[in-house]
Amino acid sequence: MIDLRMLRENPEVAKASQLARGNDPDLVDQIIAADEKRRRALQTFESLRAEQKQMSKSVGKATAEERPAILAKAKELAAQVKEAEAESAAAASDLEKIAMQLENIVEGAPSGGEEDYVVLRYEGPKPRDFAAEGFSAKDHLEIAEGLRAIDMKRGAKVSGSRFYYLTGVGARLELALLSMALDQGTAAGFTMMTTPTLVKPEIMRGTGFLGEHSDEIYYLPADDLYLVGTSEVALAGYHADEILDLSEGPLRYLGWSTCYRREAGAAGRDTRGIIRVHQFNKVEMFSYCPVEEAAEEHQRLLGWEEEMLGKLELPYRVIDTAAGDLGSSAARKFDCEAWLPTQERWMEVTSTSNCTTFQARRLGVRQKNAPVATLNGTLATTRWLVALLENHQQADGSVYLPPALRPYMGGLEALVP
Repeated sequence: MIDLRMLRENPEVAKASQLARGNDPDLVDQIIAADEKRRRALQTFESLRAEQKQMSKSVGKATAEERPAILAKAKELAAQVKEAEAESAAAASDLEKIAMQLENIVEGAPSGGEEDYVVLRYEGPKPRDFAAEGFSAKDHLEIAEGLRAIDMKRGAKVSGSRFYYLTGVGARLELALLSMALDQGTAAGFTMMTTPTLVKPEIMRGTGFLGEHSDEIYYLPADDLYLVGTSEVALAGYHADEILDLSEGPLRYLGWSTCYRREAGAAGRDTRGIIRVHQFNKVEMFSYCPVEEAAEEHQRLLGWEEEMLGKLELPYRVIDTAAGDLGSSAARKFDCEAWLPTQERWMEVTSTSNCTTFQARRLGVRQKNAPVATLNGTLATTRWLVALLENHQQADGSVYLPPALRPYMGGLEALVP
């Protein structure tokens, strides 16, 4: 939830954020009006309750003749207090419902939609010219099937479309990649966690994932629980309704979890192989930090993501995601996109978001005398296998393994059909 005082004092900032996202700026005025109604209702209730308390004290001092009238007045006042309390609670509930619709205030992100990102830089090796090397690049699935690393057909047989088995070197490669991310994260001071993959509605809602994209989330109605699409959700809920001590710096957690996404409406080129699937594994960084340090912490998370990409010798670019393509909780987001040779495009492999105080306010996380910012960033995920296989394929069907990954693969220098 947005800071209501900030909203009252600087409504134009929130309206500009709404416009940058492509959302309705009138929502800001609606929230301010609902907040005014709530405050008036609360003031009325508190005033009547104070009068009721004062009258209760006067009953004992009243004479026998005065008491019946006072008691009658007290009864009438009690009914008014009860009514005012109900109106105050209803106004607070109405405010919460409408305020929860407002997405986080954008901070520095470009305006526009999905295609309006800004490329900040290109990094890593230059994309390979496979024609110059004398062979045509195969896509990741064809390579993986040659290595017996991915089995899509049996995945579909058992679970349906967009499910798969990682087999043999495929399973080992995923484990190696995630283990390398864990080692890097723990060396940087993160506390490793394996997190719940089922969470309560209030936790899912608190992180901002039950907005317009809630159809992406698997829901178990019999248990009233949601399957997470990222361990960010469980990590954000870890300190719900707690007061944190950040005097010694940010609290950083590294979540390893299986993730689930319905991918409702997704179609086209991403449906082949494991680019866009319903289940995958991920190592996620999560940070609770003082608000004034959030922008700097955001750059640190991005730096750790780039460190991983550098170790894997992948060509990639960093983009500043446009406001209209941000998740509801993010104020700013940087994506790292690896080159995908067979599609001749850049494919997102990591993202890191600064959620400022948005999630913390909704989940009741704070410092003793100050708000808390939350940030998240992907350090490795199953999708990275796509970029590894395609960028490091060789003419004979083998796949080169970068030196940083080899200790996690038993010393293998290449995957051989």
